Amino acid sequence: MEEIIENGEEQKRGNQLAAKSRVKMNKYALACALLASTNSILLGYDIGVISGAVLYIREDLKISSIQEEILVGSLNVCSLLGSLLSGKTSDLIGRRYTIVLAATTFFIGAILMGLAPSYPYLMAGRVIAGIGVGYSLMIAPLYTAEISPAMTRGFMSSLPEVFITIGILLGYIVNYAFAGIPKNWNWRVMLLLAAVPAVGIGMGVFVMPESPRWLVMKKRLSEAKRVLVKTSETEEEAEARLGEITRAWELHESSDFAGKSVWKELFWKPTPAIRRILVAAIGINFFMQASGNDAVIYYLPEVFHGAGIKKKKQLFAINVIMGTAKATFVMISALFLDKYGRRPLLLLGSSGMAIALSILGLGSMFLQHSAHKPSWAIVMCVIAVCADVSFFSIGLGPITWVYSSEIFPLRLRAQGTSLAVSVNRLVSGVVSMTFLTITKKITFGGIFFALSGIMVIATVFFFFFMPETKGKSLEDIGKLFEDKKTVDEGVEISEI
Repeated sequence: MEEIIENGEEQKRGNQLAAKSRVKMNKYALACALLASTNSILLGYDIGVISGAVLYIREDLKISSIQEEILVGSLNVCSLLGSLLSGKTSDLIGRRYTIVLAATTFFIGAILMGLAPSYPYLMAGRVIAGIGVGYSLMIAPLYTAEISPAMTRGFMSSLPEVFITIGILLGYIVNYAFAGIPKNWNWRVMLLLAAVPAVGIGMGVFVMPESPRWLVMKKRLSEAKRVLVKTSETEEEAEARLGEITRAWELHESSDFAGKSVWKELFWKPTPAIRRILVAAIGINFFMQASGNDAVIYYLPEVFHGAGIKKKKQLFAINVIMGTAKATFVMISALFLDKYGRRPLLLLGSSGMAIALSILGLGSMFLQHSAHKPSWAIVMCVIAVCADVSFFSIGLGPITWVYSSEIFPLRLRAQGTSLAVSVNRLVSGVVSMTFLTITKKITFGGIFFALSGIMVIATVFFFFFMPETKGKSLEDIGKLFEDKKTVDEGVEISEI
């Protein structure tokens, strides 16, 4: 009983320390989060640049629409492999070197894509780059969540999505800038430029510290404390955070699951709390990609080409407008995540997407049956697309990575997050590789209405299954997924 009281008092002191520093952004932790999150720019750049490059690849290599779908979606499907491997890899070699591995793999893929003499070589580059993307999508938010103080973790953990969005915008700008050079070179330059940030990221990561929670797992407590001192406002706060992390890990080592496979703990008789965490993590990652956001970005030139805009420069200009809107709103969301919380922004984003997609469906159907393609209808579709990606950037975009990286307990975090991100990649690949085929069956208008319906279901799911995690330490978040009775009993014990 005395031990329980002592732990409760220590936890209370830690919470008080965190509250004192809630308005301050630790500059060292922010620098580490920024460095790790730049890894995500690789995926964003590929999403943005391939949407324009594929128009020239189709003409240069004479590929069919099915080959185009496979080319675009293959990176997402292959990133599934990287996502599945990333959990075990990051537990073995550490979070920091996994980021280096992600950047290196993507660099090799980018070189192969840019120099590809034929479609099979281009596909080989997409496969390798996809594995690198899978690693980066899991490890960037995970590392950021583990190194961030609780009161600013929402902002810092949303930085990967900020950099994905910046990457998309850069891809659009590169499309626009190189559209005028010879057709057999422009798409190669567009794809080769992806290797430049990969080099910078791989080198920059070497100045980052290792995650303090991974160091605790490896019993390197003195190193963990040094990192926590740098990412905390005071040494007292660092001591409290170290004690909390250490107790959580020691509790796991003394549990029945200690020494057993993480996958067994996740799937073989998981506790009710772990089961709820799995449903929440897999659910939000599923709906992130089932929303069709990636497919809309990939095939937006195709959508507006069908709407009557034939010039590639004009198509790329619309992409730049959309990318600017997306980048603006993801930054706004990142800044307000720790103030307003995850749930309000998530619900606002998903409901806004449902409305925007229904308007886009109406506009697309009108243009499809209109011989004259009136300007007002095209403008309405452009505004609806910008609204769709903006609401995505307010809610699902950044918050999916925040939730995925923070709700799993330490012992399950790396592989649990990799599982959730694998679902993300699988759904993204399926949607990207079937989008054009489905639109031929039910039209662009039909598919946008279907996506709107999916977002209505997503909003209901988020309302019932996603608790608020704002301001809580990673070690405390698991309690949100426990039975109310269990939580109430815990409160009563701590108050004795």
